Amino acid sequence: MSQPVTFQLTEADQQILLKIARNAVRAYLAGQTPHLPEIVSGPLLEQRGIFVSVHQGLELRGCIGNIHSASPLYRSTAECAVAAAVGDPRFMPLMAAELEAVEFEISVLSPIERVQSIDQIEIGRHGLLISRKGARGLLLPQVATMYGWSRERFLQETCRKAGLKPDDWKQDTTIETFSALVFSEKQFRLTTVQ
Repeated sequence: MSQPVTFQLTEADQQILLKIARNAVRAYLAGQTPHLPEIVSGPLLEQRGIFVSVHQGLELRGCIGNIHSASPLYRSTAECAVAAAVGDPRFMPLMAAELEAVEFEISVLSPIERVQSIDQIEIGRHGLLISRKGARGLLLPQVATMYGWSRERFLQETCRKAGLKPDDWKQDTTIETFSALVFSEKQFRLTTVQ
């Protein structure tokens, strides 16, 4: 089963990605093409799965990502941030006037691994990807922690996300896990205040 996330980003790299997310959404909402920094080396050029979440207070306002990226991490960040802000079908598109009231959170994913036994799933460390007959649902590691879910509840909720019945994970279903490096504007705001 998977090792802890070995992929790391410096705080400076994390802040660059968060800035890219916010600036891409700001530009998009203003009808402009996002201006991305020129990055010529380092981990921000790696192709990794990424999800960008937009939060307004404690409420989720949008979350979009991809499991496998064909773009460098910094470009995927911009694309997913805009999609999360205006393209998540569960929410109304973010308006320019709301931008200052939201915070961005980024989850950079480890490679996906198939689960042989549900005992391998660790709450707080693993996210879940459940697939069955063309249906697929994914929940990030921080979701189970935020709601205090047990392993079984996490499996059930991931099935619901896929549009499956809660207990469909028990039969003919592919269960995969991943870990994530998660960081947000909120944590940097808190560390600068202290």
